[in-house]
Amino acid sequence: MNQLKISVAGAGAMGAGIAQVAATYGHQVTLYDSFQAALDKAKPAVRKSLDKAVEKNKLTAEKADAVMSAIRFTSDLNDISGSDLFIEAIVEQIEAKQNLFCEVEKLVSDQCILATNTSSLPVIAIGSNCKNQERIIGLHFFNPPVLMQLVEVIPTFNTKAAITESCKTLMQNWGKVPVIAKDTPGFIVNRIARPYYGEALRIYEESIAGFETIDHAMKSVGGFKMGPFELMDFIGNDINYKVTETVFGQMFYDPRYKPSITQKRLFEGKLYGRKTGKGYYNYANPSEPKPSNDEALLQSIFDRIFAMLVNEAADALMMQIASAEDIELAMTKGVNYPMGLLQWANTKGPEKVLATLQHLFEWYGEDRYRPSPLLKRVVADKTLFKTR
Repeated sequence: MNQLKISVAGAGAMGAGIAQVAATYGHQVTLYDSFQAALDKAKPAVRKSLDKAVEKNKLTAEKADAVMSAIRFTSDLNDISGSDLFIEAIVEQIEAKQNLFCEVEKLVSDQCILATNTSSLPVIAIGSNCKNQERIIGLHFFNPPVLMQLVEVIPTFNTKAAITESCKTLMQNWGKVPVIAKDTPGFIVNRIARPYYGEALRIYEESIAGFETIDHAMKSVGGFKMGPFELMDFIGNDINYKVTETVFGQMFYDPRYKPSITQKRLFEGKLYGRKTGKGYYNYANPSEPKPSNDEALLQSIFDRIFAMLVNEAADALMMQIASAEDIELAMTKGVNYPMGLLQWANTKGPEKVLATLQHLFEWYGEDRYRPSPLLKRVVADKTLFKTR
């Protein structure tokens, strides 16, 4: 799949980033957006990104110019005709995506692959109104696409196996780390990572610890690069809350994925985090309380959130959402976890993780804390998780 014509719809940060990656690897790229203002913003953003790469000696000035010239910025959807691969990266609204896919199908050949960059919507539903559903697939990049290695490749029940393999190979050729995920809510990362945010919020709402102490616990005890509240503010509470709400609904309101009232209020108040100057932290006036250094408290916070993360990883493996190897890759390459969760559980001892969950389940009496049958089986058999 060399020297392809790639089209990307949506000139926001994700779409522009994907377009830049494709052009960097030698493809002619059409970046489409129905809003000219978005294109006007995307063009200098791509140029700035390329200039930064030149400054860091990742690209030559000549290569940066070639990448820029390989991207066509357009508000005319007809310009995508002749594409070999179309990647949709527009707003996370299923009707908008469905309508766009139907329009695109009329403009491209039967051989063109139609991919969606959705982070939480069902891929099969996005392409459900298309005539040829064998070529529809999810290609979920992570922000920023230029820097993040992970791409979740999500075939549906209808996707041809050859399409899945060709997309996986193409992502590898683009220097990415592709993982294959089932078309289920949240795929791999946005499913397994939910407790990192949700359980941190629950601990806060129970007045066990404040934002800064919970963040400190996950960084100092767990070695995470960012604490959950720092990370939510970085991602944006508009995005993070909506993903949580979507996964919760699609999982038939399973209490493990229940959204937080605290985050809902921040979302309703448009306190999205860094991009608005205020979220869990006030970035305009950064005078937050200092975190507690109570070692027992910090350890208990980490143990609780870690147990919930491992439980999700075990459940995803049991439900064959992805292979053990791809689960480990997804969490280390997609959200920069210090270690794959299954290997990490093996290191700490699955029985300790199970004991933490059983204590929480008994204490709260909530299905939220039910241990995964696979975790219980591993402990009962006195084995470890297979990570490959």
